[in-house]
This record gives sequence, structure tokens and C-alpha cells, in this order.
Amino acid sequence: MEPSFRAPRGTYDMVYPDSERYEQLLRVAFDIMERHAYRRIITPVMESTELFSRTIGEHTDIVTKEMYTFEDRGGDMLTLRPEGTAPVMRAYLERGLFERGLPQKVYYSGPMFRRERPQAGRLRQFHQIGAEAIGSDDPFTDAEIISISDIYFRTLGLAGYELVMNSVGCPDCRPAYVELLRDFLGGAQGLCEKCQKRVTENPLRVLDCKEERCREATATAPLIGDSLCAPCREHFDRVLQHLETMGIAHVLDQRMVRGLDYYVRTAFEFRFEGLGAQNTVCGGGRYDYLAEELGGSHTPGVGYSLGMERLMMALDAAGIVDFVPERLDVFVATVKEDGREAGLRMLGELRRAGASADTDHMGRSLKAQMKQASRLGARYALIFGGDELARGEVLIRDLDASEQWPVKAIEAVSRTMDLLRDKRNEDGD
Repeated sequence: MEPSFRAPRGTYDMVYPDSERYEQLLRVAFDIMERHAYRRIITPVMESTELFSRTIGEHTDIVTKEMYTFEDRGGDMLTLRPEGTAPVMRAYLERGLFERGLPQKVYYSGPMFRRERPQAGRLRQFHQIGAEAIGSDDPFTDAEIISISDIYFRTLGLAGYELVMNSVGCPDCRPAYVELLRDFLGGAQGLCEKCQKRVTENPLRVLDCKEERCREATATAPLIGDSLCAPCREHFDRVLQHLETMGIAHVLDQRMVRGLDYYVRTAFEFRFEGLGAQNTVCGGGRYDYLAEELGGSHTPGVGYSLGMERLMMALDAAGIVDFVPERLDVFVATVKEDGREAGLRMLGELRRAGASADTDHMGRSLKAQMKQASRLGARYALIFGGDELARGEVLIRDLDASEQWPVKAIEAVSRTMDLLRDKRNEDGD
């Protein structure tokens, strides 16, 4: 059957079991972040366009080419959020979270939107989780943010990734380096068209270009590590020391910069083998001047974001496909109309008692209903047959053991719940 409509280009439908796997991955991440004393924050999916143009950088590809921006009927310019940090900082200031004490440690999840050229690992609607620690300039806070992702990947059984670190300086030392780099790039030959524009608009991004000719042209470019001021160098050295103390391996890459202008000092990425060009699953850094850009007082901060689609690609590439969906507790199978009404009443009782339960919605035969119960992975089936109903009984069938026995209908729910508790204990659930 050919559908009349399809999902917009660069988007997709996440259906089960991938959707269930996604939710399970979220639960693991949330548990880890909550163990680090981070609290949940939920921001709108759309924000004022100026929030992003002011903070991300007016010359970045995100702002100039990729944002989904529109004018609403009231004349306001709104943008579907392309990233999560600026909305969190806006909420921090607007909702007065600073009055609740510092640091404010929060985490988020949800869809982000960028109009990029769709390819593996790069979508127009994608999903991220992330965390922000606002109010602290302690280098340990940087290391803690980084450790959250490292613990997450280890918990999921992932290996084959690399933590890449760099310092991108601060407003005291970066301007002089940018001018030094711009002078070098002015004489560089063979830069791609994008990088030729970046020389004047955003020269740091030239170093991060993946085009081979640009990498060759900048092979001898000055590196920011030679231009860091003493406070930036000391901060970065302490971050690296904390990572070593925590047993987190890392490599240095002075060409690595993040695509958002608000980053200062610490910048990092987790890169995975086997994902091709889009191998950065997680990244982040420090943004000590972001609050001031939004009208607040000077407030240091550091955070990260992690792409869920790329994470699932990394899990697939590593052969980690042991996701097991939650089993259905009970399937209620009925015959004849009298049995169906009694079965529906008991279905409601089971659900109210806390069991996951379902029944036939298609008018199938009893045999077909039992096949459906098996497809759903049900632990037990309650069978309402004509003979049992006449005796005021229900058949309980253990679908794992292929055994069944009658019980009084009035005791069926309590008996089934007892069996489920025993079964879950046996399965270690």
C-alpha cells in the first residue's frame, strides 16, 4: 500500500522496538544524572529567534542556514530550538533559579531542529539529552560533566570511543589568537568555499573543517594552545588532572572547536569508531559569558549534549542489540459475548491493580487470541470459556510453562497478581 503522505525529509517515525529502546536509554541516562544531583528541566520547543542568533553566533552555519524560523500571527519571530543550552540559560534567568542556590545542575531531553542535508547521523529533527551546571567555574565541574557521559557509555557496554579535549581560550586571550589565525589563513591556498568565508567571519571553524584540502592548507596553522592566557592554561590543566584522577582517558586536539560561539575554555567531544563522518556522539564545553549575553550577571557554566540517534548507531555498530522489551503481564482471552463482557471487567481490574494487560480487539478465535498473547510475550493468559463461566471459574494459563488450571472468577485477579509477583522475583525483574 502506497501512503498518500510521508514524513518530511530529514525526519522519521521512531516505532517499536526502537522507540522502546530509546525510552530505555533515556531512563538509564536520567538515573545517572540524578545520581550526580542533576534535576530535570523542560523548556519550550520554540524560542525567540534572537535568543539563538545572539548566543550561537550570527555567522555560524546554524544561524545563517539551518534554523527553522517563522513569524507567528502576532508578528513575533520564533525558531524551533536547534540546541538546548541557550533555552536552559534563558529559563535559569527568567525563572530565577539562581535564587535557589548555586550551582544549579539540571538535565533535559527532547527534539532539536536544524535544516541540514540529511544523511546517516544527521537529521532535521533529532533528539538530544544534555546537562548544564550553572554557577560554578571550578574545573572539577567540567570534569564531572564529562564523566557523566563516560559513565553512561560504560554502563551501556560501549567501548571504542575517544574523549577529545581542547581549550578555546577566553575573551582575554582568544581575540589575539583569532587575528593571528586570520593572518595565516589569508595566505592559505586551496580552502573550500565555506572556509574562504569563515576566514573573515569565524576563522576558528576553518580548523574544524573535514575537507581534506582545508586540513592540508591549515596543517601548519598556529594553534590556540600557544596563545592561552595563564588563567585559561591553569584551568585546562586542572580539568585534565581531574580527568586523570577519575580514570578517564583523553587525547588533546588543538584543532577541535565547537560550532557554537558561546564556548570558552574547555571544549570536548566523544568520538566513536565505525560511524563515518558523523562520529561525534556527545560534546560540550564551558560558556562563562552566556548569561551576560542574555542580560544576566556574569555566571559561569558548563554543559554537554548527546545525540540519541547517533548513540543508537554506535550501539548497533558495537553489536549491542540485547534490548528486551517489557513483557505483557496478562492477556485476557474470551469466547462468546458473555465471556467478553466478563473478560473486559477483569481486564480493567487487572490494570487498576498494576498489571500490564491486553485483550483481543479484532474478534479473533480463541486459538488466534492465544497466538496474539504469545506475540505480545504475555506471562499469563486468563481464559473465559463458556464451560468455565457457567461454573463461575476462569482458566489461568502459564504461557512459559504451558500449564493451566481453573480458579474461581472472584479470586482470579488476586491470584494472578500473586503469580506475577512470584514470576518477577524468579526473573529478577
